[in-house]
Amino acid sequence: MVQGASRGIGLEFVRQLLEKNNKGHVVATCRNPDEAVGLVELKRKYTERLNVLQLDITNESTIEASANSIREKYGSLNLLINASGVLSIPDVLQPETTLSKVQKSALLLTYEINAVGPILVIKHMWPLLKVGGGSGTDREFAVVANISARVGSIGDNGLGGWHSYRSSKTALNQLTKTIAVEFARKKDPIVCILLHPGTVDTDLSRPFQRNVPQGKLFTREYSVQNLLNIINNAKSSDNGKFFAWDGQPIPW
Repeated sequence: MVQGASRGIGLEFVRQLLEKNNKGHVVATCRNPDEAVGLVELKRKYTERLNVLQLDITNESTIEASANSIREKYGSLNLLINASGVLSIPDVLQPETTLSKVQKSALLLTYEINAVGPILVIKHMWPLLKVGGGSGTDREFAVVANISARVGSIGDNGLGGWHSYRSSKTALNQLTKTIAVEFARKKDPIVCILLHPGTVDTDLSRPFQRNVPQGKLFTREYSVQNLLNIINNAKSSDNGKFFAWDGQPIPW
């Protein structure tokens, strides 16, 4: 299952998962499926293997409805990717360059979308992941991969700024780590990891690409290929860890 699959990295995850496994089924969720042009095109090509569901991470009832639908149709999940995220919204939200520009509404909105939403998705998919236990894969465990960002690292923060986005990703990291500890304690066959995709050429990053160093702006294809490689090679000892696109660990 790929949550946040209408465009960008999420859509590319769906595409590559379908292309790399000619038998597996993929559930793609987004807020407005009818307007998700990329998913509509993939659905035409992979009619039997792609299931598109409506899910708004700011509305928990839609998360629960998606879980019920997946349970009825498939019974289990062996991979959950939370790919949704927000950095800027015209006339609503912009990364803060100074403390004086911090607004309560921006802090709460980014926290709701970047941290609260993915965790609620895991909460409702948890029973399916427990049942799935890696069925249909070479692993003996299911994998939860949350798309985070290096700027969410407190130890790596040497520039400041972007208060809302940084703190929301830091919150996502802590919540994911806490869930990973719980899964391990309960001996659930689930591995939770956090992934930094690099700076990727998507709608999210486009307004902020001017200062990206040469060679450090990745295509969606390249980034997702690397992230899927990390996911496919994940070990039980990776539970609760934070990795960059190249597989290197990122400090908390």
